[in-house]
Amino acid sequence: MSRTLPGTPAADGFRMPCEFEPHQGTWMLWPERPDNWRWGAKPAQAAFVEVARAISAFERVTMCVSPAQFSNARHMLPEAVRVVEMSSNDAWVRDCGPTFVVNEQGEVRGVDWKFNAWGGTESGLYFPWDQDDLVGHKILEIEDVPRYAAPIVLEGGSIEVDGEGTLLTTRECLLNHDRTPDLSPEALESQLADYLGIRSIIWLERGVYNDETEGHVDNLARFARPGVVLLDWTDDRDDPQYPISLDAHERLCSATDARGRKLEVVKLPQPGPLFMTADEALGVDVVEGTQPRTAGLRLAASYVNFYCCNGAVIMPLLDERTDAQAAAILGRVFPEHRIVGVPAREILLGGGDIHCITQQQPLARQR
Repeated sequence: MSRTLPGTPAADGFRMPCEFEPHQGTWMLWPERPDNWRWGAKPAQAAFVEVARAISAFERVTMCVSPAQFSNARHMLPEAVRVVEMSSNDAWVRDCGPTFVVNEQGEVRGVDWKFNAWGGTESGLYFPWDQDDLVGHKILEIEDVPRYAAPIVLEGGSIEVDGEGTLLTTRECLLNHDRTPDLSPEALESQLADYLGIRSIIWLERGVYNDETEGHVDNLARFARPGVVLLDWTDDRDDPQYPISLDAHERLCSATDARGRKLEVVKLPQPGPLFMTADEALGVDVVEGTQPRTAGLRLAASYVNFYCCNGAVIMPLLDERTDAQAAAILGRVFPEHRIVGVPAREILLGGGDIHCITQQQPLARQR
């Protein structure tokens, strides 16, 4: 049974590791809600299977599935993927799952954040979100990992760390009043330091254009390794993404990390722009209180939303005009990893991509 701990990770000597440190495995949640995923989520389920298949060639994958979908998921998924029964409201484990932290002795613990579906009753994307809010605790129980119950609302996609004390995030998301409105920016920075073990925060202003998460950094800028950041980029000055990426580029180039290093910024080309088709919108149930899916909706497509597992980078294939260029850049930045592309438009149609549907569990070292 997972223990709920007093205190904070930083006070106990724990930090959030970077994603490219060794993993015990990857967690995912099975999609099924018809008001978010078209045609009863069947196309999305097929896409999730391919993501799980790609990752499972390199590390253990656990898929959490509702009772009603257990048999279907078990039939569709490769035998190498572990399937466990778990209730949830949707499939975004990056945002509702736990953030794992480690110490120098190789112990692993978990931070269980509060979750309010990206904005609560004011601007959240669906209601209720009560089962998603339990996912972090449930995963830590299954793995028997000690738990810190964080007092703030935070989604995993809103933070990015280099593992050496530096955090990337956006003001658009973390300082939004629909997350934890009673905290000042200074108090929030203190909480982030306490629960992630970071010493320096690089604040970017906004996330990718039309991103319904209200600016998650994992769609805009990610660490490839300490000192190197990948940035979603377009050269089209008329594209609404251009001023966002330009501002982020300027902020990153003028920043230093927790160890005092200047950052190398590597531009990843933006796919598209991509838009939801009439057929894709037609297949989504309309339910009051959920994010509408309409024809012509600009999709927040980004190759930055990749997932780094043991020995591989799993990247979304989104646009045949730019897929190969993005893969080549990732190959240069991650020379010791295989670059594995997975068709990901069906995931994008639901509001996120490969990084959003995965959550890494770091490898615990034997003492």
